[in-house]
Amino acid sequence: MNLLKAAYTVSLLTLVSRITGLLREVFIARFFGASAWTDAFNVAFRLPNLLRRLFGEGAFAQAFIPILAHSREQDSPEDNRRLLDDVATALAWILAGVSVLGVVGAPLLILLTASGLHPRAASAAIWMTRLMFPYAGIISMVALSAGILNTWRNFAIPALTPALLNLAVIVAAVALRNFMHPPVYALAVGVMAGGLLQLGVQYPALRRHAIVPRVRLNFRAAWRSPPVRRVVKQMLPASMSVSVAQVSLVINTQIASHLRPGSVSWLAYADRLMEFPTALLGVALGSVLLPSLSRAHAAADSIRYSNLLDWGLRLALLLALPCAVALGLFATPLISILFNYGRFDAFAVAQTTVALRAYGVGLIGLIGVKILAPGFYAQRDLRTPVKMAVAVLVGTQLLNLVFVPRLAHAGLALAISCGALLNAGMLYMGLRLRGTYHPLPGWTGFAARVFMAQVPLGFILWWGAAHFSWTEWPGAHAHLLRLVTAFGLMAMAAAAYFIALALSGLRPAHFRHHE
Repeated sequence: MNLLKAAYTVSLLTLVSRITGLLREVFIARFFGASAWTDAFNVAFRLPNLLRRLFGEGAFAQAFIPILAHSREQDSPEDNRRLLDDVATALAWILAGVSVLGVVGAPLLILLTASGLHPRAASAAIWMTRLMFPYAGIISMVALSAGILNTWRNFAIPALTPALLNLAVIVAAVALRNFMHPPVYALAVGVMAGGLLQLGVQYPALRRHAIVPRVRLNFRAAWRSPPVRRVVKQMLPASMSVSVAQVSLVINTQIASHLRPGSVSWLAYADRLMEFPTALLGVALGSVLLPSLSRAHAAADSIRYSNLLDWGLRLALLLALPCAVALGLFATPLISILFNYGRFDAFAVAQTTVALRAYGVGLIGLIGVKILAPGFYAQRDLRTPVKMAVAVLVGTQLLNLVFVPRLAHAGLALAISCGALLNAGMLYMGLRLRGTYHPLPGWTGFAARVFMAQVPLGFILWWGAAHFSWTEWPGAHAHLLRLVTAFGLMAMAAAAYFIALALSGLRPAHFRHHE
């Protein structure tokens, strides 16, 4: 199996999802702007997202995929089936209970996470939390299905399904906003519809592989089964790791809710742009690497294990560094062409720009964590990343004390970036010290060529950002001309980057990796 091709496929399909995600934010910005109401939606949506990361694609995936990959490698099909059924049953019942608690306890949750919201916005956040909280359960079952399909090397469907959420929110914003009061409630309806669509589209793919998990009524029997106990045992440290990251996010949301109205939304819009390269590179590579690393560990092949990590890190540097440069130098044009319509004015562009630049500082760290952390998870070592995550949480909050008084909401983003760089550095040193990862020869020359190739890319983006008035573009077709100019500059910068790489001797063939 060509891992570069697999990563490319996942990245390409994830691109579709992220484009629809950007379109979703464009529609939200156009119809709702950056206000106390959008702050309320972002706070309410963040709560089920926290549980999604805890029970779904975060801790659960880190614990479940290595166990499933090991079972598929060494156990019988009947054992695989029993594992899937027991895990699905236990997860479904736990999520149902958590969803009920979230709906009932919504007022307390909003108080704990965003006490600085305007009273009317807080009331709207409580209503939307109650409507969207079951989304956490639905999307966690989607993550279960995605983990199964990835283990069976079907990466396409899991990578594409998030687009359904974005499309559902867009349709709801367009069709329902004039029928709801306040109109922002339409977004919450779209989230629930999108979750159901994502769950439904996974079923045919699972059925094709004859691996549809069956949820049974007997929770007690499923809970007592050895496979579920192994998953739970692995999930506990993984949950702590994910929880640490989410605690940091909740603290930042609480702080942002006490800053100027719109701060939560400015951070959310900037974060959406950050998720674009993070998902295209980090999530795609992580999705491909974790099953492969798990199989290498099960086969006790330490050389293949180390080479997989080396391949992922080289590819990440090659593609993440130019993205970080672009976010820093071309932030205003990017935000202007995407969001500067309707209620999203020039002031909102400026505030989102500083947040995006601050996030961009830590892009390489964020993507590095997605690649390095599976190096621990595949060995079923989730405790070490937890200890590192706790240290990062403490460091991030100490940095908030320094940055927020000086930079307001951008200080929150900068603290997260510094924390991501610290986390990636700690994971890297941990793998090196335990002897799991040995860098292949040629890293110094490779890194030098990648850094030198940033020069033509950075010059083109800097010149384009400085020589046009992106928020006050003149002419009858200003929006279209602004869009064409921005994409033209980005295409020129990308071409200059890859030409510089080719002239330095780097070719795509150097990054092919077969399993």
